[in-house]
Amino acid sequence: MSVWTRLFSAVKGGVNEAAEAAADSQALRILDQEIREAGNELRRSEESLTTIIAKQKLAKRKMDDLNASVIEHESYASQALEKGDENLALEIAEKIADLETQRDTEQEFLAQFESSSMSLRKSIKDAKVNLRRMKQQVDTVKATASVQKAQTAVSSRHLGANSKMKTAADSLERIRSKQQERQAELEAAKELASDESGDGLGAKLKAAGIVGSTSKEDILARIRAKKG
Repeated sequence: MSVWTRLFSAVKGGVNEAAEAAADSQALRILDQEIREAGNELRRSEESLTTIIAKQKLAKRKMDDLNASVIEHESYASQALEKGDENLALEIAEKIADLETQRDTEQEFLAQFESSSMSLRKSIKDAKVNLRRMKQQVDTVKATASVQKAQTAVSSRHLGANSKMKTAADSLERIRSKQQERQAELEAAKELASDESGDGLGAKLKAAGIVGSTSKEDILARIRAKKG
């Protein structure tokens, strides 16, 4: 594989990674938008459910009132029959029939409202669970991406730090080497200076044990010998 081919492959790989990263970022933004829209739809659904439940309660209350009215008019019809007023009893019976028709209609409405509210409750509950799960997955993906980005940055810095540490260590070794070389030069210069002044020979004689240094005891012994 030629250098140009490897270079082209590396550039192509970098472009593909950048394109994938951009696509992933766009996908996350789309998911965030869809989650917000789904949340708005859920709120509207809950408002609709509130309206249906309110109508359900009204239908139930109206049906209960109609039932009570039917029972009341049945009592009136019974009293009319007891009094022998057949025409009044028939008129009351007609009223009862009308009330029962209204009651049956309200009962149908009530059944529809109950069915609708029950179905809508379940749909909203399922939607909330799915939306919560989607939010959790998106948050997890975002958190993982942030952690991996941080890890990549730390790894890059670590590699850079290792490179800098190696450069610093090499510099330190060069400095130490130069210092040792300089110290050797200084010692050599000192030795040459000693040879020129004659001190060098005395130091060598002392080192060889040929000439020793005069101690205070030797000096006192010399003085006693002169007196004797």
